[in-house]
Parts: sequence; structure tokens; C-alpha cells
Amino acid sequence: MDDHADEIATTGQDGTRPERTGLGTTRPDGPDAAHRRPAGVDDATVEALGKLSEALEVVEDARGSLYRFHRLTGKADLALGEAVELLRAAGHDDVADRLDRDLVGRNVLRDRWTFQVVEDYDDDYWGPFRDAERRARDELAGGRRHLFEAEMKEDRRTHGRSHHEARPPEAPAGTA
Repeated sequence: MDDHADEIATTGQDGTRPERTGLGTTRPDGPDAAHRRPAGVDDATVEALGKLSEALEVVEDARGSLYRFHRLTGKADLALGEAVELLRAAGHDDVADRLDRDLVGRNVLRDRWTFQVVEDYDDDYWGPFRDAERRARDELAGGRRHLFEAEMKEDRRTHGRSHHEARPPEAPAGTA
């Protein structure tokens, strides 16, 4: 496509952006089959599943922060242990003994190290949340993921414009 044709595809003949399609509308170059809503699934359901997916993403982000907390706390405990040894080597046995006794290896929450906090979060919240989100998708949309996002992309992208493609190109036969 030449530069002028590309400009027309982006803005239209009159210089305005092309009309958007709205939720649930796809074009021939639209989302792949895994990201198209099944027949009978309405806008309200797609929107609700999109909000549920958004909530799961926040839970995933919180889980990442919890793992960061776990790693940072462990790193602090190891550095504390090194400080205790350096204090001992410097002749400050009383201070080193107090830090060793009171802080090295201490629980961060009652009866728990951070790995136990992470395991409880995974078992009691993250896992059930993921299962519930998957079950809702299975029941309401044939298990299809990110329908809301796929339709938003379809609505927002400029059809025919480079870097606005609906999906990656098909892989050639025999490649993985």
C-alpha cells in the first residue's frame, strides 16, 4: 500500500478516523476463533467476564507483590545474619547475641515465615479465585479468554493500518 493509501486507511477520505464497530462486532480480519464470542453470549456477559478477568489480574499482581515481600524479607534475614557475624568479629558479642536471638529467623507473622504466608495465599485465595474465574468462563463463554479485550482491540484498532493487525500471522505449516 502506498503512503497515501495508508493515510486513507488510517483517517478515511475526509480525514476522520473510521467508525468503530462496537462490542460484539468483528470483521473478516478480526480476532481468531479462540477470541470470538460464542453465539448467544450477550454484551453484558462479555463485560461481566471482562471485569472478572480484570479482578483476577489484580489478584495475580498482588500475588507477585507477595512473592516480592517473601524474597525481600528472606534477603533481609540473610543480610541480618551477616551483620551478626560481622558484629561478633568486631568484638560486639552482646549486640550480636541479642540480634541473633531476637531477630534472625524470626516469624514475620504469628507462627509463620513468608513462605508459609505465600502458601496460604496460594491455597486459600489465589487458587480458588483462578478456579472460579475459569469455571465462570467455561459456563458462560465456552472457556474463551479475554473476549472483552479482544472486542475492545477490534473496536479501537485502525483496520488495514500497519501495527494494528488483529492477530499474529498464521504460522507456516510444519513450524511450531
